[in-house]
Amino acid sequence: MKQHKYLYMKALAAGLVLAFSANASAAVTAEEAKQLGTTLTEFGAVKGANADGSIPAYTGGVQKAPAGWTKESKTYVDPFKDDKPVVKIDSKNMSQYADLLTPGTKAMLSSFPDSYRVDVYPTRRSVWYPDWVKENTVKNATTAKLGGSIMGDAVIGAAQNNEPFAGIPFPIPKNGYEVMWNYFFHYTAAVTHTTASAYLVDTGGNLSKLPTPNEYYVHPWYEKTGKMRELTFNAVHGFSATQIDPPSAAGIVFLNYYMHDASDGGQKVWFYTPGQRRVRAAPEFAYDIPIAAYGGVLLWDEVHGFTGRMDRFDFKLVGKKELIVPYNVFGVTNGTVKDSIGPKHLTPESMRFEKRRVWVVDATRKPDARHVYSKRTFYIEEDCWCLVGTESYDNGGKLWRVGNLYTFPTYDVGGVNNDSWTFTDLIKGNYTVLNAVRGEPGNFVRSYTSHEGLPIKLTPQAVAAGSVR
Repeated sequence: MKQHKYLYMKALAAGLVLAFSANASAAVTAEEAKQLGTTLTEFGAVKGANADGSIPAYTGGVQKAPAGWTKESKTYVDPFKDDKPVVKIDSKNMSQYADLLTPGTKAMLSSFPDSYRVDVYPTRRSVWYPDWVKENTVKNATTAKLGGSIMGDAVIGAAQNNEPFAGIPFPIPKNGYEVMWNYFFHYTAAVTHTTASAYLVDTGGNLSKLPTPNEYYVHPWYEKTGKMRELTFNAVHGFSATQIDPPSAAGIVFLNYYMHDASDGGQKVWFYTPGQRRVRAAPEFAYDIPIAAYGGVLLWDEVHGFTGRMDRFDFKLVGKKELIVPYNVFGVTNGTVKDSIGPKHLTPESMRFEKRRVWVVDATRKPDARHVYSKRTFYIEEDCWCLVGTESYDNGGKLWRVGNLYTFPTYDVGGVNNDSWTFTDLIKGNYTVLNAVRGEPGNFVRSYTSHEGLPIKLTPQAVAAGSVR
């Protein structure tokens, strides 16, 4: 039976490849791919320093944990805690650095001229990749392509079932869709287990605590054995989250998975509520639908900056730029409410900005598509392929929301943690901060290379069985 199913899947995949051919992009040539491991790292970043040396050459990242950190630690110790800012940018001197600032950062400095500040630290190229992920990424360079009946809907490759290998699919990207897929596939722990705090801060600086989940973020393709892919419907990434606070929300479970083929919607989502005592599919948790559990202040496709299908926007690659963006930010995730959460924005002391090489992608809403945003801009850093910033515009073309994502290296497993982020609503004057202040009692974050031995509810059946009171 298993063999018949496997042959059927192979045949189905082959048929899909033919169907995808109309929108398939071309993989890079063997000659272009020779850059990987020479002038470029195996994962596609420029290996050398920039012209003035402010971005150093890549030397392998931080592969040794700093003193004071163990596997039992509740947070990651900052290996760069002794660094000092090389420059502090505020509303008064921002014009001197205009070419290095995103429109979102400029808007924050202009909107909060007396309090917002960008402290720029030495650039530390801290991320590292396991050898097997680098090897797979190099293989993807000449074999992975975009597919789908709609541009950017899927990634196809030369691995089993015409899938890409488990790595970065497009280390030498040619368009905006490829850069976004690299973000979806960015290397990180197979499992991140965390409890962290989230807050909405209103225009008066008042804090409202948002629900706290006991959460497992999963990236099944980066469990080397492949076992978790079988349990998670072959999802590229997703999460299993059980609300633990406030009491009125306790026991609510979200199980969300996002696929490498979005032609049938690109996601599988389930939702459990203790009152109904049943698990139901929730395909409507997508696009610009507000997340009810967070009071509607976030959209479903804003989770982690951007999540979900790309079919409602045209994604254009603007290029790669040297920009000052959040990076190696331990203060936001490790801090406390008092230290980190200010009345208008996060405290400058809790954040860390660096000059990085960043891919810039503009997403413009398609003429026939529906979405509350008319345009979005995404900033994806070259070493980690993770989102570090977003900008979202209203129907009048006015900048509406500014997103910052606070990446830090997970030196025990490689890659980065990218799960702390803020969205500032420039029109309403409020902001949200999520997965932050793990210095508060009960909060923590840990990374794993495998799901085995962890009590994760990975299937709807497991959610149902584990949620009965």
